[in-house]
Amino acid sequence: LKHKSNNPDKDKTYSKFELAKGMWELKLLVIRNIKDFILITLGIFSAAFGFKGFLLTNHFIDGGATGISLLISALTKVPLYALLILINIPFIILGYKILGKAFAIKTALAICGLALVVATVTFPDVTKDNLLVALFGGFFLGAGIGLSLRGGAVIDGTEVLAIFLSRKLGTTIGDIIILINVIIFSVAAYFLSVE
Repeated sequence: LKHKSNNPDKDKTYSKFELAKGMWELKLLVIRNIKDFILITLGIFSAAFGFKGFLLTNHFIDGGATGISLLISALTKVPLYALLILINIPFIILGYKILGKAFAIKTALAICGLALVVATVTFPDVTKDNLLVALFGGFFLGAGIGLSLRGGAVIDGTEVLAIFLSRKLGTTIGDIIILINVIIFSVAAYFLSVE
């Protein structure tokens, strides 16, 4: 097969092996992108179920950017779906700078998808028991974050901040996330209640 261009010096003949290799790489790329899309979609619905089926209806606060969004929503009555997008914008920009364009695009789409599902999909109010709310709300939200990470995106921008700070400070990502969450929960305890 011969590739023709406007410049005769750039005409190139491709062998059957090169064509087969190119097709194989394209197939792998398509399969990987479909897998990432499925993982991110499952992550979005899992996190949204954790929010709306457990945390929101029982006035619980989560950590990270979602926790900041929940806290501001509780204090100001600004819709949660709008805050999920607004609070995460700086983290998406930071992700673009430190992790690349593909990661930032996937993350932006994942966060917008989460906001859309939170705004439009109704989930049942599963329980009023505080222990079960904390346990299962945290489980489904954590599972959503983990599935999205496996798909190459995040639905909570503080993970990007934690990656950035861990590189700068030489600490672990987990240590940074714990510190961020301690600050968020302390502010929530002050403005809402210790309980």
